[in-house]
Amino acid sequence: MKDPVGRVRWIGMAEGISYLLLLGIAMPLKYWAEMPMAVRVTGSAHGGLFVLLMLVTAAAWGSKSLSTKDSALVVVASLLPFGPFLIDRRLAKDEAGG
Repeated sequence: MKDPVGRVRWIGMAEGISYLLLLGIAMPLKYWAEMPMAVRVTGSAHGGLFVLLMLVTAAAWGSKSLSTKDSALVVVASLLPFGPFLIDRRLAKDEAGG
């Protein structure tokens, strides 16, 4: 994980999974099973991963490993369910150098 784009991809996947867990499991547990702790734990993990993703994206952009366009796409994709999975193919090309 020495490559900045590889870090963005890896953390993006973790952030995407945490978002889906938050929306698909923790939120239903909160409202249907009256288990608010599920959202508190999953939401905290997701929030931390989101902040980390923004930091590594900024670092990759700052080191010119990611273009401004690709960095903006990562930011937008992180706001959408399944977004990080959709942008991953484009980032794989950047990571490979092409």
